[in-house]
Amino acid sequence: MKIPFYLVTPEKIVFQQDVESATMPTVDGEITVLPHHIPLITALTHGVIQLKTAEETHYVSVSHGVVKVDSMGITVLSASAERADEMVMEQVEKALADAKKLAELKKESDEEYIQAMAIVAKESARLHALRKHHTRVQDITGRSSS
Repeated sequence: MKIPFYLVTPEKIVFQQDVESATMPTVDGEITVLPHHIPLITALTHGVIQLKTAEETHYVSVSHGVVKVDSMGITVLSASAERADEMVMEQVEKALADAKKLAELKKESDEEYIQAMAIVAKESARLHALRKHHTRVQDITGRSSS
């Protein structure tokens, strides 16, 4: 049994496919949605969405947004989202390091520091998704996919 899943940002549809399960980071903790889940609306937080299909597992980094589960499926609206299979490890690691440096420079201003820490959270989620993807690929093939 499968459930339609849609992940949308202001720029594009990031993922649209029937899934067997979706595990998502919410403000109340991580939730897993399976077919026939009760209707639900909750706030999404920075983290990694894990999507299982019959063929494979997909990882997507997301920032804040909204999750809606109803009889039509799962709809996720996120300010930003990026599929792990479209990321490059070196670029993500550099972006996280740059974000941490920025946060360190902005410690004196509460507002700027909060904004910088939001960037750190976003880049951390991207790196986490990418590492999960690489671990999964390595487990399947027996070698690294760098």
